[in-house]
Amino acid sequence: MSDDEQTQTEVEEKKGGGKDEVNPRRQRKLDYGQRLLRLIAENKNILLLNIDNVGSRQMQQVRIALRGQATFLMGKNTIIRRVLRDHIDNGGAAQLEVLLPYIYGNVGFCFTNNDLADIRKKVTSNQVPAAARGGSFAPLDVYIPPGPTPLDPGQTAFFQALNIATKITRGAIEIINTVHLIKKSERVSASAVALLTKLGIKPFFFGIKCTHVYEAGSFYEAEVLDLSQDLLLGKFLRAASRVAAVSLAIDVPSAASLPHSLARGFRKLLGIGLVTNYIFKEAEPYKAFLDNPDAFKAAASSGAPAAGGAPAAAAAAPEPEEEDEEPAAIGGGGLFGDDDGGY
Repeated sequence: MSDDEQTQTEVEEKKGGGKDEVNPRRQRKLDYGQRLLRLIAENKNILLLNIDNVGSRQMQQVRIALRGQATFLMGKNTIIRRVLRDHIDNGGAAQLEVLLPYIYGNVGFCFTNNDLADIRKKVTSNQVPAAARGGSFAPLDVYIPPGPTPLDPGQTAFFQALNIATKITRGAIEIINTVHLIKKSERVSASAVALLTKLGIKPFFFGIKCTHVYEAGSFYEAEVLDLSQDLLLGKFLRAASRVAAVSLAIDVPSAASLPHSLARGFRKLLGIGLVTNYIFKEAEPYKAFLDNPDAFKAAASSGAPAAGGAPAAAAAAPEPEEEDEEPAAIGGGGLFGDDDGGY
């Protein structure tokens, strides 16, 4: 081979990189896709994260706090969506399709098999104060309290331009009333940023936000993790009591109203048994209380069990109601209830 042919071959190899050589950029995408699928296969829980206004140092601190408990993975949204779609089309978990509409903006994943509430708390607890940025949406309302400021009287015109009432006190500007400077979910103006900068106030706290949760095929908002076991039990009991009340009101039996129906039936049977002196086994404690209430009072005061082993609940047995006697009519009465006997 001549020198010219050898030089031309080297130039072609440099340009094309060889037919068997893989583009490094494409290789990185393939490696990322394999890592994403491996994490999905190894972990049953995924936290969707929003990392707006979060710095690299803050991310590093959260990673260190979750080392050995969870794995973070960030990436380009287009690559993530493509990997998930290809995985679903090739027979992967179809439940992962619910993630696709929420992969936008500065999004990331937190893969874990541990308790989701604990992991979410560690992820979101790392908050750092930050100054307001012009044009960004405010995460909360910002108020400036009344009182003196470190600004000299020469900057009074700045407050006047913002319609903030001030006065001069001891050579410094003092704000008279509370100022609602920034409203939540609205864009921060440049004048508000300038005022907060002059006052040295950093009103916002930025950190990683957990927006949604993918748990073993189920997908829901992260706020559900704030519901404790006691709160869920209380909600269930309130719902069961409402179902029982509706069932009793419309006279349609249900599993929730059955205990109340049985209790009502027992009370009626108890009343009939006490009136007719037909005592069954469950009514014996109540009958014993009515026959000798002093024995139960003595047992309650001494703390000893009542004679005959009657439960303390017998002390609350309802006494048979006495019928109200109608007042006798003066001078008699007629057949139809009139005073003059119909004459």
